[in-house]
Amino acid sequence: MRDRIDAYFATLGSLGLRTEATDETGRRLGLDEAFRWFIDAARSAHESGGKLMFVGNGGSAAIASHMAVDYSKNGALRSLAFNDGAMLTCLSNDLGYENSFATPVSLYGKPGDILVAISSSGRSPNILGAVEAARTVGCRVVTLSGFDAANPLRRTGDLNLYVANDQYGFVEITHLSLLHAMLDLAMGWTAVDVEAVV
Repeated sequence: MRDRIDAYFATLGSLGLRTEATDETGRRLGLDEAFRWFIDAARSAHESGGKLMFVGNGGSAAIASHMAVDYSKNGALRSLAFNDGAMLTCLSNDLGYENSFATPVSLYGKPGDILVAISSSGRSPNILGAVEAARTVGCRVVTLSGFDAANPLRRTGDLNLYVANDQYGFVEITHLSLLHAMLDLAMGWTAVDVEAVV
């Protein structure tokens, strides 16, 4: 069992550093360049009166909500997630699930805002619809995806972060870690001596 535990955490620990970042043209970016772009874009959006909007389904919805809270409270960056149960069920029932995020993005998104679209598969129709709506209203887009390297979401963002793994747990935890890392670094996180903390 210990070997399997070690292998699990070795895999998990490596995925963040192996995340593939690309821009809107598909050009590869280093993680440092990708992180700097996101941090600068988030600050710029906030300073000009804009916001970050997070969307995701299932585990990715939990990440969206978590990050909207942390970016608002800890990062002092206006952020929200469109995961209210009443809104989701109303929009899904009346307009179709594929429009469950496109509609609020169309209503609340403004030029200069940033949509953070999270989908492990990169194939969720409602997430792809949200990206389309964000583009229509003039938002910038950041995507986080996994599974198939050719997933359609990966080609839609100004910044795309792709986790090369086909296991939900690994992809979701890495997405959460990437978003947390960008916030923590923006807030001035510095390395600590792990041995001293333990």
